[in-house]
Amino acid sequence: MTTFYIKHLTQYNYSSTVIDAANQIKLYPINDNFQKVIYQRININTHPLIDTYLDFYNNVVGTFMIIEPHSFLAIESDIEVVTYPKIFPEDLIEASLQWDDLKLLQDNTFYIDFLKHKPFGGTQDVLEWIKSKDLNTLTPFKILLELCEYIYKNFNYTKGVTTIDSSIDDIWSLKSGVCQDFTNIMLQMVRMLGIPARYVSGYICPNDTITRGEGATHAWIEAYIPFYGWLGFDPTNNAIANENHVRLAVGRNYNDCSPVKGVFKGKVEEELIVKVKVSTTRDTIDPLQFISNNEKPEDVNSYRKNLEIIQQHQQQQQ
Repeated sequence: MTTFYIKHLTQYNYSSTVIDAANQIKLYPINDNFQKVIYQRININTHPLIDTYLDFYNNVVGTFMIIEPHSFLAIESDIEVVTYPKIFPEDLIEASLQWDDLKLLQDNTFYIDFLKHKPFGGTQDVLEWIKSKDLNTLTPFKILLELCEYIYKNFNYTKGVTTIDSSIDDIWSLKSGVCQDFTNIMLQMVRMLGIPARYVSGYICPNDTITRGEGATHAWIEAYIPFYGWLGFDPTNNAIANENHVRLAVGRNYNDCSPVKGVFKGKVEEELIVKVKVSTTRDTIDPLQFISNNEKPEDVNSYRKNLEIIQQHQQQQQ
């Protein structure tokens, strides 16, 4: 078991004031057998009341309103979480039986959202890759490991080459991107194999073998393995998601998991700043040192639209 202390700050600076901001946050780590939240404090500049509920995928969602005029919004989450290692699949059941079990899930309403995929520029290449594999001997677990390695080796981890408008076609053509890009590609490929897969947002806690994606929120997939259950695969680091991955939310895609989104009234230019710090020791950093302007949190708050939060992931890694 490992204890992590995580500070996560999201700040929007506006060129003028905005009003009537309706905001949603998914910044609450999942509590289950593999991670336990010991402590969490969420501080928002204007100290609004945060209402929480569980969404369709069992994520905790916070919502709040800010009616008064404000010129920036800062949201800080301070977390202490304990993670536990997973026991990986023994993978002793015959491959054909596992693939047959997956076929039974095709019409299961619980899994159907995690099996839908759309054709894209790399579809034919993926189908050829799948065709080259002997699924009579390769189990779902083994092919997931191969697929994770394939993306890791064939896509370059490059910050700033993708934007909020980058499609899967763009990423496939560039063969470059960051964690959410690799996750989106792997989701498509896994679902094309008939394996349920879901998007995961969270934090990466680097060690000697996991090095890419720190200092920001992270993304990876979880795939359903017959006779075992859900297991995470991180194509950015070619790793199985284990005790160094702290999960915030799961869903069909990024939009289901975005840490922050919202709307406001006002025609403004804005600057987005995101900072994430992960440590294995308790940290006493003053949260105000992350604030980029000379103002201190007083009268502030708001958010943006769904696609804007994709930019949050991108800018975190620049």
